[in-house]
Formats: sequence, C-alpha cells, structure tokens
Amino acid sequence: MAMKLIRDIHAARASTRPVISFEYFPPKTEDGERALLEKTTPALMELKPDFFSVTYGAGGSTRDKTLTLVDRIQREQNIPVMMHLTCVSATREQIGAVLDEAWSRGIRNVLALRGDPPGGTGEFRKTEGGFEFSNELVAFIRQKNDFSIGTAGFPEGHMACKEGKQVDWQRLKAKIDSGAHFVITQLFFDNEDFYEFRDHLTKKLGVAVPLIPGILPVLSRNQTKKFVGMCGAKLPAKFLGKIEELGDDDAAVTAYGIEYATAQCNALLESGAPGIHFYTLNKAHSTVQVLRNLGRAK
Repeated sequence: MAMKLIRDIHAARASTRPVISFEYFPPKTEDGERALLEKTTPALMELKPDFFSVTYGAGGSTRDKTLTLVDRIQREQNIPVMMHLTCVSATREQIGAVLDEAWSRGIRNVLALRGDPPGGTGEFRKTEGGFEFSNELVAFIRQKNDFSIGTAGFPEGHMACKEGKQVDWQRLKAKIDSGAHFVITQLFFDNEDFYEFRDHLTKKLGVAVPLIPGILPVLSRNQTKKFVGMCGAKLPAKFLGKIEELGDDDAAVTAYGIEYATAQCNALLESGAPGIHFYTLNKAHSTVQVLRNLGRAK
C-alpha cells in the first residue's frame, strides 16, 4: 500500500483545503493500544484526516511498536501513516535496517528527527557509526528509497541551539536542502512565533516546502508545564495565568485548551497555513471539538 504524503499535501494545497493530521505515541500497555485502535482512531477517522503519524521513543525504544502501529493503522484504515525516525543510539546500518523493514511493510512516509537523548534529558551524543545531525539522516533516507520525508521545525528555535533561532532556522533549511519534502512544527502557543518563523524561511531563506503548524489542545496544567519544559516552548502570560487559575481542575483546563486551540487554528488557517497537525496525546475528544468549532467536523 504505497501512499505518499507529499502528493496528498500538494493536492490539498492546490484545492485550498487544509491538511489535517493527527499524532500518536505508541501505548505502553495492551489496554492503551486497544483503546487507541478501537476508540480513538475510529473517532478521529470520522474527521477525514489526511494522515496520522506515530512517534519513535527515545533511543529507538519503541521501534518495533512504532513500525507495527504504523503498519496496522495504515492497513486497517486505508490512510497514509508517517513513521518517526531518529538518529539516537543507532548506527547507519541499524537505521538502514529500520527503513528496509518499513519499506517492506508498505510504509512510505518518514519524519526524520535528530531525536532526544535516552530518557529525554542531557545532551545529544552521536552514536559511533551514526548521524550527528538530522540533515544527514534526511539525506540518507532520500538515497535509501522513495520515501516522502518530513522534518521538524521550531518556531521558537530549538532549545539546544544556543546561537539563536535564526541559526536554528538556517539549519532547518539545510534539512530541506538535503531532501525533506515538508515541515511539521513543534507545538507552540503564540501564533506570532509561527508567523515570524514562516516569514523568515519563505521570504529570507527561499523555502518553498509546506510548513505545517503543530498544535496541542492542552488537557491539564501540570502536563502542559511538563511538555513545555521538555521542548522549550513558552507559555503566553494570559494563557499561563488562566491554567494557573484553573489549577488541578483538568476538565476545566481541557475545555479552555479546546477554546484556545480553536482560536489558534482559526487564525493560522486564515493566515494561509497549509493545515494543522494535532498532538492528540492518544485521545480524540479535544481534537474533535476543535475541528467541530472550526466547522470541519459534524
């Protein structure tokens, strides 16, 4: 089942229809996997998404689960699914073997990432015989097989890039020049960061590939703080003040997250964003509500 995302993304853009996609992480338990496949996925499929994506654990810790989940969703739902792939704790040969396995299963879409260190803390260290930078991974994938290749962009700059966000954006251009077909951004809560990122890439660096914003409808105060601590995104003062006010009332935070994400997405689409990539946290409710609010779901 050869379904290449870049063709679908360009077709959607040509029709001015926004590209809608949903991201999962491999569940740790059988019950979690059953809920994801039997409840979450059918609910999200009703929204007629363009594709799903599945993350790849730190150090490749979920490699087999990622491959299996991508394969299963793609076959059962007849929809493109993108496999994440990182440079962490893997040699060129090991990464090549994963790509060969993916190709043999009909997987044609890869999100190429440098990846986080095992455990998600500390500095990234190149594996002997592996890749140091994600543009090297992109180039390797491009030579390996005819995959559609996505890569990550950081509207606020990657937190590990000490030289500043414009240097990080120049490195993103290197990934695109190495063969990436499209960009999905890290989550952000201030649209002005995305607009500055987009304008710099397109107007100053001449980037022409689709730049798809990634949005997280938040579910709880503490979880949100944890996520932004891990990825370096900032919380606007008004947003932070509101979730602090709501405290541990997760239902209220979830409702506010839906309201906030709806406003974000509406403004992004009106500004010309080619679509929205939702970080679903393996749940359907908030994403469904946001798209209903936008008039893109029943």
